[in-house]
Amino acid sequence: MTVPPAPRPRAVVIGVGNEFRRDDAAGPAVVAALAGQVPADVTLAVNDGEPARMIEAWAGAPLAIVVDAVRAEPAVPGRLHRLVLDHPATGLGGPVSSHGLGLADAIRLGWALDRMPGRLIVHAVEAGDLSQGAGLTPAVAAVIDTLAAAVLRDLRS
Repeated sequence: MTVPPAPRPRAVVIGVGNEFRRDDAAGPAVVAALAGQVPADVTLAVNDGEPARMIEAWAGAPLAIVVDAVRAEPAVPGRLHRLVLDHPATGLGGPVSSHGLGLADAIRLGWALDRMPGRLIVHAVEAGDLSQGAGLTPAVAAVIDTLAAAVLRDLRS
């Protein structure tokens, strides 16, 4: 008996981060806030920012939405950014991931390997504290629901 392949999700939402590095947990916090709110054809995932695992999570998806904490100079903790990446040169400047290797590397590698989603939207929040420890800073915690709502809007459009 042949088992049909599992249907591909319409979209994947990837929360990038580490819950033990304060504001770096923003991406996973948004994914947790979305649990039970997204349609059945949307996959929610948490990723530590390793490029190969990100590429594997979004490869072949018509839409991938990545939520990540970023470093910016000068930083305004809690400030939000939204980037739509639809070709290799789009949006790779500006704030950088809070990970040594991260989203920009995954995007470059994904384009090189032809493993990009049909559309990639990045929601980023500027971090205030990336030190060891649990718990978001007040500025970042205050925007988690706003980020989750923005992701839901992108999933509807």
